[in-house]
Amino acid sequence: MAEKDAGSLTHLGADGAANMVDVASKDDTVREAVAEGHVSMTAETLDAILSGNAKKGDVVSVARIAGIMAAKKTHELIPLCHPLMLSKVSVEIEPDPALPGFRVEALARLTGKTGVEMEALTAVSVACLTIYDMAKAIDKGMEIGPVRLVSKTGGKSGEWTRSAP
Repeated sequence: MAEKDAGSLTHLGADGAANMVDVASKDDTVREAVAEGHVSMTAETLDAILSGNAKKGDVVSVARIAGIMAAKKTHELIPLCHPLMLSKVSVEIEPDPALPGFRVEALARLTGKTGVEMEALTAVSVACLTIYDMAKAIDKGMEIGPVRLVSKTGGKSGEWTRSAP
């Protein structure tokens, strides 16, 4: 098989076929990723959620659990992701009256041969979708803001942190 250049896509073979990357020869390292996103809504919707008046229940708690569960199932959702033994997943959801809405941040960590960026991004995405689902009866106009990687550490590529805008 031909060597890939540094700028090539690792999941595509020379023939263009999609493949799961073989990570067997990689070193186990501690790998961590942080992702973020937000859900913007009307101030009235934010107030209703914070006061516990959403018909479906505790929006923030359910969204947090949904995000954690999603991180653990990333390999079932994204076809070429490896199943991972995550050692830590956390999802923080904070109200932000300035949006108005909620800011969501997820952290995923493991010691292993492949990164956890997709797990952190999936956790944030599903937590945001869950907030939308649980409050859509109040506000169908909510928007899910940019979901993006904030930082990653570990592996051969080392550390990466998003630059300030």
